[in-house]
Amino acid sequence: MNMRKNLDISAYLVVGPENTLGRPVADIIRAAVENGFTCLQIRSKTASARELIALCREAADVLRELGKSDEVVLLVNDRLDVALAAREAGIKVDGIHVGQSDIPAAVCRKYLGEEAVIGLSARTNELLDYVRHADTSAIDYFGAGPLHETPTKKDCGRDAEGHVITRSFAELMELHRISPVPVVVGGGVKARDLPALRKTGVDGFFVVSAVAGADDPAAAARELVKTWQSAPRS
Repeated sequence: MNMRKNLDISAYLVVGPENTLGRPVADIIRAAVENGFTCLQIRSKTASARELIALCREAADVLRELGKSDEVVLLVNDRLDVALAAREAGIKVDGIHVGQSDIPAAVCRKYLGEEAVIGLSARTNELLDYVRHADTSAIDYFGAGPLHETPTKKDCGRDAEGHVITRSFAELMELHRISPVPVVVGGGVKARDLPALRKTGVDGFFVVSAVAGADDPAAAARELVKTWQSAPRS
């Protein structure tokens, strides 16, 4: 199955064990997917490679149980070794999301193949100029943000005075206009942000805490998806 053809980044969950308030990652994934989330990324800065592989297996098992293995894309953050090892173990991992300081997207494409989904975090500084001139031949989408400062992403770009660089809706509208690939936006995104975010024309939103840290992850996921889908596009 070529998941690049099925790629839907409209409702994108990033999750790892440090984000779930002690609840099983698989339970959060199930709540999100049952309520309309279309893309999953396993991300953890504390889990070992073996733990990440186990999380990939759990996520893939949930997708299979829900009949969503060929609809919802499962990605690994940063760790090409984990993606490859998971695949070697028979786990359906569809690709990877990398940042500017991670393994180059072209290398990921070489090892994961032409049918893998590869996402890249757009450069924070000089964002629009970067996207305008970036080589996108090896990637399927850009991740951009943050929309707001957020504790789940402590390595956000900062300006010369040390302030976190956040994104305005006007900037995101221009980003959508010039980007040769789809764009998903996150960073402290809440349901109340989604109508304005959808008006920019970007292809989706990504969240961590808004679902994984919610008292009721299923209700939170349902509200986010419903709000996005009902909001008018630009």
